[in-house]
Amino acid sequence: MDIIFFIVIGGLWGSFANVCIYRLPINKNIAFGRSFCTNCKKKIAWFDNIPVLSYLILRSKCRNCKKKISFQYFLVELLGILNFTVIYLLFGITLTTILLIILSLAFLIIFFIDLRHYIIPNSITYPMMILGFIKSFDPNLNSIFPNYINSLIGGIFGYAMIWSIIYFYKQIKKKDGMGLGDAKLFAVIGFWFGWISIPFIIFLSSIIALIYVLPDLLKNSKKMSSQIPFGPFIIIGTIFYLVFQDYFVQLL
Repeated sequence: MDIIFFIVIGGLWGSFANVCIYRLPINKNIAFGRSFCTNCKKKIAWFDNIPVLSYLILRSKCRNCKKKISFQYFLVELLGILNFTVIYLLFGITLTTILLIILSLAFLIIFFIDLRHYIIPNSITYPMMILGFIKSFDPNLNSIFPNYINSLIGGIFGYAMIWSIIYFYKQIKKKDGMGLGDAKLFAVIGFWFGWISIPFIIFLSSIIALIYVLPDLLKNSKKMSSQIPFGPFIIIGTIFYLVFQDYFVQLL
């Protein structure tokens, strides 16, 4: 029965993540106000707002105006379910599970906001930095989390590394490259997983981003200076690091 609970809760929080993804970039309140169709503006009935199922039942169309509903809503809710379920299966009902679920939701929201709007909201990164540091004082958490000294060094190191890249790029190219949102996201990662994670995740996210843009570069439809949202690649790189963490640590 526990897994059913995590599936249901994962879908509900995935639905809330969609609210955040839509409202945070336009500074709308995420705590109050019912969901509504972004086309006809009519409020969505509760039976049309059931995670994953409503999208399938309505065949991805608004009941009122018949406008197509973005696939993103279905995908985010599904990813919410997968996040909750996989984390529960790996770590059981523990404090580690709760912490990783919170982080995964933050990553999910950041991923899609940055993908669409090229911003990483401070309203997510700052609280996640604080939580990442506070949890490092608990010695009983899973070993994937560092102690408070490693966490503090990681947060500072993560921010400083990306800030340095941004600074020197601007000095050389005379224009902006990465944004400070990326630096803050790396600070979050440093606070949560320690300084040792930062070089690996910078490397992994850069390789993944290069693979993504390479076909367009070969077709000359993009230039190396073209703007791309780097946050999603940082998050994918972080997931790769966590999955293969033991292997990466052995390389040192």
